[in-house]
Amino acid sequence: MTTTPSRYADFETLREQAIALRREGLSLRQIRDRLKIGNNDILNRLVKGEPPPDWTKRPNAKDDLRTRARELRLEGRTYDQIQLELGCSKSSISLWVRDLPKPEPRYTEAERRERMNAGLAHLRAARDEERQETKRSAREAIGGLSDRELFIAGVTLYWAEGAKDKTYSRRESLHFINSDPNVITLYLRWLELLGVTRDRMRFRVSIHETADVAEAESFWAGLAGVDVTAFQRATLKRHNPKTVRKNTAEAYRGCLVIYVTKSADLYRRMEGAWYGIVLGADPTA
Repeated sequence: MTTTPSRYADFETLREQAIALRREGLSLRQIRDRLKIGNNDILNRLVKGEPPPDWTKRPNAKDDLRTRARELRLEGRTYDQIQLELGCSKSSISLWVRDLPKPEPRYTEAERRERMNAGLAHLRAARDEERQETKRSAREAIGGLSDRELFIAGVTLYWAEGAKDKTYSRRESLHFINSDPNVITLYLRWLELLGVTRDRMRFRVSIHETADVAEAESFWAGLAGVDVTAFQRATLKRHNPKTVRKNTAEAYRGCLVIYVTKSADLYRRMEGAWYGIVLGADPTA
């Protein structure tokens, strides 16, 4: 930019004044106002080569972080520990301390594995406790069931797990099989609600041939509240040598089959109630 000759003709005189003011500790703004210079390019040329006073320098926060990062590294801290304390990125830490020697490991490999396993065990325990607490809260929120609620629960359970009538196979009777003792308990309670007594029920165990059939029958008989002699002959599942069985634990007791005699009317009520539940759950119905 071309300067005004009359105003900036004596450049060297202005420069001497500007340098003198700079050395007195004035900022560029103060020199500009003192000498009435409105052109920043001219102003910078006047003080060229003269360092700014310290008080005008903006402090660089990263300089302090860099210094502290180096101090921590010399103390033997890891990148993670330095990052945790200073809150800066690992890439910055690496740049600041890469010339420093790597600290000696605080733990042996065996100690490190032990600490890691202990940490994982603590984490698993905390997560398991959280899961159990969620289940406890949900269980307590249910409370006692009314007869209507039990009826609806039983209908839903039967439709999910029980034998159903088909157009190609007429089976209008209650025929239920399951391996979960809690499911069996709920189903038996539902049958009681419907007025079905134990003498109308036929029990049979369906189990793998390698299992303890007698023990399984004794367990299910105790759960159902009947004598084991009331059980029909067990259905044994033949062993397939190509199949790797997973249900070989001590708690394996096969499935309990419960058949209700003279239950055609009960079955029809159950099926009708099921479709009532479906319609009742549909807000557009």
